Amino acid sequence: MLFTSACSQAENDNATADQVPATAQAPSGKKGKKGGHKKGKGKEADLPAGLRPVGRLTDGILESSGLCAAPEAGTYFTFGDDGQQPFVYRVDATGQQVGQFTLGAPNHDWESLSRDNRGNYFMGDCGNNNNDRRNLAILRFRPEQPTSVGKINFSYPDQTEFPPAKSDRNFDCEASLWHDGQVYLFTKDRAQSTTCKVYTVPETPGTYKAKLITKLAIPGQVTDATLAPSGRRLVLLARQEVFVFEGDSWGAILKATPRHIDLKGAGQTEGAAFKDENTLLITTEQGAMYELSL
Repeated sequence: MLFTSACSQAENDNATADQVPATAQAPSGKKGKKGGHKKGKGKEADLPAGLRPVGRLTDGILESSGLCAAPEAGTYFTFGDDGQQPFVYRVDATGQQVGQFTLGAPNHDWESLSRDNRGNYFMGDCGNNNNDRRNLAILRFRPEQPTSVGKINFSYPDQTEFPPAKSDRNFDCEASLWHDGQVYLFTKDRAQSTTCKVYTVPETPGTYKAKLITKLAIPGQVTDATLAPSGRRLVLLARQEVFVFEGDSWGAILKATPRHIDLKGAGQTEGAAFKDENTLLITTEQGAMYELSL
């Protein structure tokens, strides 16, 4: 069975249909607690084997929170999270900006981006640090028509308090991906950092109760998800670590014991997308961009 990765390299896309203007300029840096990229992280000699810096995000792209392949080969979409403008940036594999557009929906707390095999993209506006949001949504759009946005509103079937007790705060979602007509949501366990809950919602705009399908034993807080071009390798990114699930089917992947890869020294790793079957691109909130050999 062959799967289509939401954030894999777009080798067979029709680039003409999904062109994104490359002339827009990046906004000036936001002043405040994170008004620019912090340097000094990720010196190659101090990084784990297989991880190497390949560049930095263009100044003005603040707090990269996710990464996904763009329709144009060799380029990727990234964006900021809570409090940032609703801008989606197109960058190359070294982090240099080559395009930009404004999405026709506010950025409550964008955390992840994925795509289907027909040119639709799904922005996860489901960051929920305090576990008290009631306006969680996935924003469906096409890059050539970014002002036309369909909303997939959802709530969690097992959440009854907003916020719940601190021991039950596992309703923050910073990782999602599209697969086979569903958007999969992977939670960030802010209570115990031991369990990633996996939910699904339909790909069609509407209002839904998410479906809880499984729980993954992960000793970390998940920040992004991406599927390899072959569909046989799922990567869940966390803070300075990666969990790799492998299998011959989607069901087998979700039942697999993950391989752990340490990314200590990389910074606050937030975005991940496959460059090819064995190479992962990773971005950090501090603006660094890395390649990880799998």
